[in-house]
Amino acid sequence: MKFTKKRLDQVERCYSTAHIRIDGELYALFASEQVAGPCYAYSGPDLSQKETVWEKAGGTMSIVEIPGTNGQFLGVQNFFPGFQAQKAKLVWGKRDGVKGWQVQDFIDLPYVHRFDILRSGGVNYLVAATLCGSKKDREDWSDPGKVYVGVLPETPEEGVHLTPLLEGLVKNHGYWRGELGGQPCGFITCDNGVYTVIPPQTPGGEWETKRLLDVPVSDVAIYDLDGDGEDEIITIEPFHGDQVKIYHKADDGYQVVYTYPGEYNFAHALWAGRLRGIPAVVLGIRRLQAELAIIRFSPEKSSYVETIIDQGCGPSNVDVIPQKESDLILCANNSVHEAAVYIVTD
Repeated sequence: MKFTKKRLDQVERCYSTAHIRIDGELYALFASEQVAGPCYAYSGPDLSQKETVWEKAGGTMSIVEIPGTNGQFLGVQNFFPGFQAQKAKLVWGKRDGVKGWQVQDFIDLPYVHRFDILRSGGVNYLVAATLCGSKKDREDWSDPGKVYVGVLPETPEEGVHLTPLLEGLVKNHGYWRGELGGQPCGFITCDNGVYTVIPPQTPGGEWETKRLLDVPVSDVAIYDLDGDGEDEIITIEPFHGDQVKIYHKADDGYQVVYTYPGEYNFAHALWAGRLRGIPAVVLGIRRLQAELAIIRFSPEKSSYVETIIDQGCGPSNVDVIPQKESDLILCANNSVHEAAVYIVTD
């Protein structure tokens, strides 16, 4: 694989990235975590067409497209550096061909960090995870986080009723959307381990939860990397940690089969899937070498191998977009205040 970097823009404390499609056209979103930080959308064949989604809001940890809405999305605002997130909330955004980008408040949810929209049985379910419940200072973790769930309405004006599904989650930080037993589910990470949350298959049904790992995990991705038909669990450990591991399913649970080598700190960005048809992990680390890397399983070597894509960039989050001629890695390079895309070709 060949990687070509394109710097889209300078975005102060660029933190979050995602993509949406409107009338079939791709829009890459990049948002800042800083106070009064912006969110921009980039479109066009080379993503050179820039539009302002919001100018001064900031604290954006996550952005998720709403299924079936032609590019409407939810996003976090007011989760600022230093875990200053007492006024964190979810906003609802859309692009109007005449009025441009419109964003309105949806729900106040202090310390909401990651969230998702899972579609099951024809219903869109909101899953919202809070880092904690409250804080006296940066190092206070005495009030654990929760995972809330509810039915997402058709419009923001209808509001949403959220109920706690999981509680007592210390440093409730990471999230991954995947499947378990053929059902859509979310994977939640915290010091308590890795949990799955599975929405009802029929309206009004019960949610299911299960714990897969019982070690402190900061972030997670799930994918079959070695082609044996069983998903691996890829983790960053512990919170904002210095260990990246791959777990393989065994008779008695999961066992570590790989650890990313070298000295590193503040591993943060994590994605797993297919790059140019090859199962791979995309990893971003925010300190020391501050690299962007991929990890893949080599059948020839019967082991995992690493490729460094970039260094000194300090990615906070990545989003991968498979395409016909090339794949795109959207990368919020937090350390250098950069919105970037890495074009992956054969």
